[in-house]
Amino acid sequence: MKSITKRHSFMLFSLTFLWIKTLIISMTTFQLTINYFLEAVTFILSPLVFLVVVFGLGLYFKPKWQGYYFLFISVLLTIVLYSNAVYYREFSDIITLPMLLMSGNMGDLSTSIIELIHWYDVFFFLDLFIIGYFIWKKPKWVRFEKITFQQSKAAVVVILVIITISIAQVSTLDRAQAFNRTFLVQSLGLYNFYIYDAFVQTQTSVQTVFAEENDWTNINKHLDENRVAPNDDMFGIAKDMNVIVVSLESVESFVIGEELNGQEITPFLNELIEDSFYFDNFYYQTGQGKTSDAEFLINNSLYPLGRGAVFLTHDQNEYRALPETLTNYGYETANFHANDRSFYNRDVMYPNLGYNRIYSFSDYDISMRNSVGWGMKDIDFVEQSMDYITELPEPFYSTLLTLTNHFPYHLDEEDHFIEPFNSNSNIVNQYFPTVRYTDEAMRILVDQLKEEGLYENTALIMYGDHYGIANSHYDELSKFLGKEINLYEAVKLERVPLIIHIPGVDGKTISTISGQVDVMPSLLNLLGIPEDDHVMFGNDLFAENREEFAVLRDGTAISNELISVNGSCLSYTTGEEFPLEKCDSLREKGEEALFYSDKIIYGDLFRFN
Repeated sequence: MKSITKRHSFMLFSLTFLWIKTLIISMTTFQLTINYFLEAVTFILSPLVFLVVVFGLGLYFKPKWQGYYFLFISVLLTIVLYSNAVYYREFSDIITLPMLLMSGNMGDLSTSIIELIHWYDVFFFLDLFIIGYFIWKKPKWVRFEKITFQQSKAAVVVILVIITISIAQVSTLDRAQAFNRTFLVQSLGLYNFYIYDAFVQTQTSVQTVFAEENDWTNINKHLDENRVAPNDDMFGIAKDMNVIVVSLESVESFVIGEELNGQEITPFLNELIEDSFYFDNFYYQTGQGKTSDAEFLINNSLYPLGRGAVFLTHDQNEYRALPETLTNYGYETANFHANDRSFYNRDVMYPNLGYNRIYSFSDYDISMRNSVGWGMKDIDFVEQSMDYITELPEPFYSTLLTLTNHFPYHLDEEDHFIEPFNSNSNIVNQYFPTVRYTDEAMRILVDQLKEEGLYENTALIMYGDHYGIANSHYDELSKFLGKEINLYEAVKLERVPLIIHIPGVDGKTISTISGQVDVMPSLLNLLGIPEDDHVMFGNDLFAENREEFAVLRDGTAISNELISVNGSCLSYTTGEEFPLEKCDSLREKGEEALFYSDKIIYGDLFRFN
């Protein structure tokens, strides 16, 4: 052992430095839950096995190249580690291989990325400078020695045995664990996760090739078993009306009806809710595609993928989307988004979904004065969009994507309608003025619809697309909520508002457990369009015999009795923890829904239907 340490001192030094760094950053950044000794041992050794393999390969190089190889590996893995740490700060998720397709959007994301970088991040790279310094100075203890395969046979055999055991471990992962990337990182290690992700990528990529019409058999059986008849009394109550669907960027339910410093945070939405159908147990179900995933859910009643964004990875698939259906029923379909139309591949995906018209960056008069953060301010966006909306032939189906209430929630003080919150998190503090600004933009939208004579014949749907405050800020958010945010409360914070306003129809608050996948079947029923052969994983929100159920993209399953989340089973009403097996049927139902929806997308199965 002493001989190995002496002959390969620099390799062991570099490896140990990176191993310790990986463990520290994984423990302090990723929200890992280690409850047992064996879990701790696995967590500690998993990255070590990977590092021994990749650093060990360098020992086969000539001595003069070994130092540069070890530095290269350290730089490469540090980039992987740091990129995930920064990404996790806001999204509480791990970067997957399909997300590399999103690299073209990095310029648009620059404001958000800069906000996530901290001064102390320089310590992520400290070991690289030390390694580089020793390669340059070559002190006596730094030694490089080439080995032959004959010398390393025993070590290779041991490594192969460990790899075999690791593969066997991966094969035992059930669907719920596969949906939870934080669990995968804890079990496999961050670097091994990418080997697993590459394996999954290979599997999913070939599904289109081997898919066949018979794949629909089990999918249709699942859909039939979970189908609920829509509400006949609500059928056609918005028939021939215009439809405007507004994506409320990052608006969460916890702000609805609440006050800050004696002022309502969402005064207009509160007022609109009094005369609308408001769903207060409505959950977002997006994955890594965020807003684009929400659009996909609303327009397809399919779940987005667990890895990457459907808009980027499966834009050439055939779909049976809501805009296409409404076009067939005589609606003009249009989308409004004051960003580059190529962002998230929307210029390709929108026509595929059936949109006839796309209004994007070049259609708006955008300047420094009316822009902030991610782009055009919502009030200016609404005002300029109305110029186009009034020209649309009726009936029309229009979707508007707001932008102002986007992380990191920058807004000029002159645009504040409410003062920021006071906490140790700028993100939490700034969130409230931007939510209030979007609320004001919605007031202007409705006022202008009235002025243009469109209001009485327009159904308005407003929904939150995804979370606004990441769980890395929950300690400060808890100060506003006045309670600790434990696992139970964190699930409740996955709720976003859904408002359905139909002029002339009395509304009410409906507390059914639901999600974004339920919007399309609900709209079809309200517009008097039969479901026919539509493939939808959601159910009518107004259905009399509706089952209380929602599954989130990470596998969290929710009913009006139980919550299955992150390896725990909780009471929906109290948060009390139950034995895990009590949630088995609920968890399995959620896994099946995600699995079959994924199967449709990965296999492009609509081409057979």
